[in-house]
Amino acid sequence: MDIHTDTRRKTPYHFGLFRESYRDEEGRVRHRTRGKLMGLSLEKLVALREFVRAGMPQVWGVEKSAVGGSREYGASGSLWGMAKDLGLDRLLYSRREGWVRYALAMIIGRVVWQGSKLSLVNLWRDTCLWEMVGLGRERPDVDRCYAAMDELLSRQGTIEKKLGGGRLSDGCVILYDITRAYMEGEYAGSSLVDFGYSPAGKRGHKQLLVALLTDKEGCPVGVKVYGGNRSDQTTVADRVQELRGRYGLSEVIFVGDRGMLTKARLNEVGSWGLKSVTALRHGQIVSLLSRGVIQMGLFDERNIAEVADPDHPAVRYLLCKNPMTAEKEAKTRRALLDKTVAALSKLQSPKGHRDEQKLAAKVGAVLGKWKMGKFFTWKIEGGHLEFQIDPDHVEREEALDGCYVVRTDVPKETMTKDEAVACYRRLMHVEQAFRNLKTVLLEIRPVFHHKDQRIEAHVFICMLAYWLQWHLIRRLQPLFENDGAGKQRRWTLDGVLERLKAIRRQIVRWHGVDCPLTTTPDEEQQYILDLLKVTL
Repeated sequence: MDIHTDTRRKTPYHFGLFRESYRDEEGRVRHRTRGKLMGLSLEKLVALREFVRAGMPQVWGVEKSAVGGSREYGASGSLWGMAKDLGLDRLLYSRREGWVRYALAMIIGRVVWQGSKLSLVNLWRDTCLWEMVGLGRERPDVDRCYAAMDELLSRQGTIEKKLGGGRLSDGCVILYDITRAYMEGEYAGSSLVDFGYSPAGKRGHKQLLVALLTDKEGCPVGVKVYGGNRSDQTTVADRVQELRGRYGLSEVIFVGDRGMLTKARLNEVGSWGLKSVTALRHGQIVSLLSRGVIQMGLFDERNIAEVADPDHPAVRYLLCKNPMTAEKEAKTRRALLDKTVAALSKLQSPKGHRDEQKLAAKVGAVLGKWKMGKFFTWKIEGGHLEFQIDPDHVEREEALDGCYVVRTDVPKETMTKDEAVACYRRLMHVEQAFRNLKTVLLEIRPVFHHKDQRIEAHVFICMLAYWLQWHLIRRLQPLFENDGAGKQRRWTLDGVLERLKAIRRQIVRWHGVDCPLTTTPDEEQQYILDLLKVTL
């Protein structure tokens, strides 16, 4: 067996023929072709011919062979294969233009490495990602990354419409929530980055609001960036209009957090013909109890009680109780009460004759710090502070520990009480998405862009990366479900990516010719690749 090299002059291109020599019945030497090699340079064909003529030795001479560079291949190759399988390249744009390749690299790179666009570009010697998406082996141009971000943002509406096309339809469930991304640095030219209300108590930090829409399973279908001084609930009207306009939906079950769907927003959503599922705030539950609409005895750990609103018969209240949450809330309250008592005790002076106004201000600061003022009665006489805990108030609050009320105007025929409660609980999918976007896996922060359009494009890239990651996690479910527990637990998404990164593409030099050689996946890596439906 030998390899015969040839060149097609018209194209030109080189190819090799596997030829076998034999003698016919008359003793003449004959040749027959057993196969054809295409896609290799003439130098590689010659090197392969020499390898075959040498008898394909198992150990090559040191002077003739060496292993050159080694680059990451498995993780980026798996995500690239998934992106093609899911049609992400076609979702971005129907034609494979240069900016689409850059956008795909940034989306995949966000899942594997995070960091800035420049840091991703500087990995060009360490990963095959840029080469796989079709941008060659030379260093990519970071300015083209920024240009691709601008193109991607201009097509955001079209892309999101495609994302929702296969998952959203009239009567579907939409999960909606909003989060704040705190910003570091100077953003003088930005109208989005601004000071605003901070429920986390992070003072002195500018922020922006990120609003996320997902389907009932938590798969993202749309994202929007709002200014940092925008109120959460004022974004609802904008997003509902988008559902009706961009996605063409007229009947939607809109699921939002209790702080999002206030009474005014619920009226707005209802006026547009949409149904909603949300939960009541603590004060609203107390109000229903005082009016006699609901009773404490209806809250049960196993069964969901259903009560119709006497003023609005179409509205149902679904009463639930979570014993784990009850235990947690009681423990937290006790700890905060202890902290408050300790702080107030320090303000008590046996001598008296202190400035009563200053002392009262300090008491107010202590009670406001842990929001425990409603549980205390206190007074100042002769410059001396006297306080005590109101046991009746504490007892009333303890009775409501773990209790929550889901409010919905979806008819019973469309959604049962169990389905409605399950719908509201699915908001944890959006919360999980925000954890991944902000800090855990995709790290939307820090934002290295200062122009508003680039900030929006960066957030959109992070959302598309989460879309890809969401499908990645879905395909890996058998791996996670069969994992151990506690100390025996092994697999995380980071762990999976690290195992895939161990699959590398190396350059083997033999007879002066560089040939790529990919690591053969071991049994564990192959199982992961099979779950992802990817062939490297």
